[in-house]
Amino acid sequence: MGQGRGSGRGGGGQGIGRGRNKGGAFGTSGYCVCTKCGEKVSHQRAVKCTTLKCPECGHTMIREELVRGKK
Repeated sequence: MGQGRGSGRGGGGQGIGRGRNKGGAFGTSGYCVCTKCGEKVSHQRAVKCTTLKCPECGHTMIREELVRGKK
């Protein structure tokens, strides 16, 4: 029988989704917010909010835009 030569490319599992915020960034301004006590600190460029601990209670902080999106 024949020795077919295909491209070997499947259609599934392309991973086209963009994740949170449709692949866009939130920008350099804004705040990091504690979801436990509500403390806000200014977001610093190139520093992810999730790497910060709340100065009041020690809980992990998240970007303010993500908190507003959940309400």
